[in-house]
Amino acid sequence: MRRFQPSTVSRRLSVVIGFYRVCVIDDILPHSPADYVRRPVVPPESPTLGLGHLQFEALITTARQSDNPNDFALIAMLGLLGLRIFETCGSNISDIGEEHGHRVPRVRGKGGKVVLVPLPPAVARAVDRAVDGRLDGPILRNLLGARMDRHAATRRLKHLAAHAGIRMPRMHPHMLRHTFVTTMLDAGVSLRDVQIAARHADPRTTMRYDRARKNLDRHPNYILAAYMASGT
Repeated sequence: MRRFQPSTVSRRLSVVIGFYRVCVIDDILPHSPADYVRRPVVPPESPTLGLGHLQFEALITTARQSDNPNDFALIAMLGLLGLRIFETCGSNISDIGEEHGHRVPRVRGKGGKVVLVPLPPAVARAVDRAVDGRLDGPILRNLLGARMDRHAATRRLKHLAAHAGIRMPRMHPHMLRHTFVTTMLDAGVSLRDVQIAARHADPRTTMRYDRARKNLDRHPNYILAAYMASGT
């Protein structure tokens, strides 16, 4: 366990603790052996590094110009929709529909929860290019025409990053979800709206991505003072 990040260890311990708690509730065990297990301290900021604005722009431009139509759709779904890698690779053509005039894919997230995510025009074009007129099957395919899995997606991401001139010690798909969240926060989107877009159950998870939360220029005291001054 020592090679894992504290957040990963804490998350896995939560599963174990929850399992034993259910065993106690169902009278399978007299007490939980995990009652006194101490979880590691999780740092207030996410250790995952996202891409900078120029880096992401270079990456998505490279993907758009790629001869492989799946590249553009992959980067757009990860970086512009903020989907997790298993959600991206598991998306099917039949999941795309319309809701109140918007094109929306039905995304199956954690715990099997299904949510509707609106498709911005750029992402819709990327998806249509990858689908290429097909009526069913996966949106993203590998070079053999089968469903793209997370391993193939990671290889494509590393390939595109190298061609875009992005030098990162460990390039992986979650970096684009991180970029999705931090870009919205940097743009001034409210924490609540970002939480909804990222589908975080706990707002504290979203706050860990906020690189500028210690910026005093955004302190609520200034907003309150400006509001009070406008009324005097």
